[in-house]
Amino acid sequence: MLTTIELRWFYPSQIPIEIEEWFPQNCSPEKREDFYLYVPQCDYLGIKLRQERLEVKWRKAELGVLRFGELIEGKAEKWGKWICNDSTGESFQPAMVFANSVWVNVQKVRRLQSYKILPDSSIQAVAINESIDNGCSMEITQLRIQEQTWWSLALEAVGEYTHLQENLHLMASCVFNNYRGIKLIAANSYAYPHWLDLILGNYS
Repeated sequence: MLTTIELRWFYPSQIPIEIEEWFPQNCSPEKREDFYLYVPQCDYLGIKLRQERLEVKWRKAELGVLRFGELIEGKAEKWGKWICNDSTGESFQPAMVFANSVWVNVQKVRRLQSYKILPDSSIQAVAINESIDNGCSMEITQLRIQEQTWWSLALEAVGEYTHLQENLHLMASCVFNNYRGIKLIAANSYAYPHWLDLILGNYS
């Protein structure tokens, strides 16, 4: 099981150009298609299917609102993650859930940059496939769901359990130091389960 601490924001529309330009430009966009199990009014559990992998996340704790400068405020949350891979390809197939309305298709175009925390508390960008003992990743994602267009910005801290909050603070303080985009507010800061309920609750 992997434990992370995350900050995430969701906003409708295309990614603003000023945020596109602020985000590291060496990150190649990755297209993906995920299927989420929609559980109404349940913002602490996320179940996602992608190809032959099933991912389950559950919120362990809400850590309150964090602020970085005048433009950034978000709700930090601690999440546990469990991943099951099917090497045979016989289970966890998206085709098995196409016709089931409780599974929701989300199309994504994501860019990801990972950083490692050095012994002197500075951060260093690393390649996408490099393993990190203590660090944090930042992602920006264009989303398409139910004919609606949204975007999301997120930070996810990984590493030794006792260093997770410190890693998130170090990362956020560094990457948001030169942030000049729209104001990111706590009201728009939540994880995927809450976002799904916000979108799909209108259809119930």
